[in-house]
Amino acid sequence: MPPCILPIRPRTVPIHLRRISSCPLSDLRLLRGTMNTRMETNRRWYRSWRSKPQLRLTLSVVSCLALLSRPCSAQASPASFSDLAARATAARTANDIPGAIDLYQQALKLNSQWPDGWWFLGSLHYASGSYDAARDALSHYLELSPNAAPALAMRGLCEFETAEYGPSLKDIQRALALGAANQPRNEKILRYHEALLLTRAGMFEDALRSYGFFANEPDPNPELLLALGLAGLRTPLLPNQLKDDQKQIYISAGRAALSFMKKDTDAARAEFQRLFDRVPPVPNAHYLYGYLLYATDPEQAVIEFKKELVVNPSNANAEVMLAWIPLLRNDGIEAMPHARKAVAEDPTLPSAQLVLGRALSESGDPKSGIAYLERTMQLQPDNLEVHLALAKAYAKVGRKEDARRERLLCLEMTKLETTKNEVTNNDAIPPTRP
Repeated sequence: MPPCILPIRPRTVPIHLRRISSCPLSDLRLLRGTMNTRMETNRRWYRSWRSKPQLRLTLSVVSCLALLSRPCSAQASPASFSDLAARATAARTANDIPGAIDLYQQALKLNSQWPDGWWFLGSLHYASGSYDAARDALSHYLELSPNAAPALAMRGLCEFETAEYGPSLKDIQRALALGAANQPRNEKILRYHEALLLTRAGMFEDALRSYGFFANEPDPNPELLLALGLAGLRTPLLPNQLKDDQKQIYISAGRAALSFMKKDTDAARAEFQRLFDRVPPVPNAHYLYGYLLYATDPEQAVIEFKKELVVNPSNANAEVMLAWIPLLRNDGIEAMPHARKAVAEDPTLPSAQLVLGRALSESGDPKSGIAYLERTMQLQPDNLEVHLALAKAYAKVGRKEDARRERLLCLEMTKLETTKNEVTNNDAIPPTRP
């Protein structure tokens, strides 16, 4: 708390000393006489005051009381802040958003460590569509409360609106992990934006799992179907980046995928067939159906992946899935041609590197397989399948310490994955690919 500073009153200039320099000489002589008379009066009063101690004591007490009665500036500051905070709360309660914003800003200038002030300022800016200002206010709040899930969620939504897509996805996912989806409406908003951002980032399978949250949606709107269709057809765009004449294909794909997620297999089959009948063929339509089928009907999934390769022979993702299915049976020989084709079509695809590394390791060449698996680990350090494959390959070539390290890491990652699945509580789209 700052020291109490008593205000100093400016010395008052006696009226008879003002503008002396402008007085004529005769007036100056008169003033001199007046001043001598007053000085003699003051001397007599001073001698009387010195001879009366009781009078001196009384005057001293009066002077002290006068000083103590003056409010000190440090005591006024908290009262001023409290007044602003109360007025800001009243304005917010009355839905006076501009007034509340102004009052919160004034209060925060006096106390920048006020968490509630930053939270409400960020919320009000968000409600008024000022997403830059909302993001900044919420960042101040998170400096004071780093694990506040609602603030992380709202900042993530602000960053989405300001096209800061990477930070937005990071904030939203962290908010979800911390329990921000505590109400159905909140969870819908966050899962939807998470899925949009995952799609834009090219993480299509993860996006489909996020959209699985909407499997029980009774009356899905076209915007949801359009967004789901973008993830299903592996198009790394946001819905507002599509032209109007492109939207219907994606809405159809989204409707087919959502019917499958609802476990309405007949409706899904009919919707997918309408998609397959389009001319020209729709890329990734057969792949999407195969991906959805794989968990429950792997044989039919293989048929769909092969049909995709007829439509699009260079589809590396279909080759990856055709390699992955025999690898689950530890059959590297059957997986090898599809794995090599996947790497040839897209050398930058991590899952292609993974399936080729596993195929080599399972077919008797673990040393060559390790090179591909380690390359995959550099691209996807959080991929559990890579670490499982490395643990097995290291053991085969006698690298016991490396194998042990990978096994321990797999145990840690399995615990985290289990916790994540419990939080999302989504079994509409189980993970089915590397």
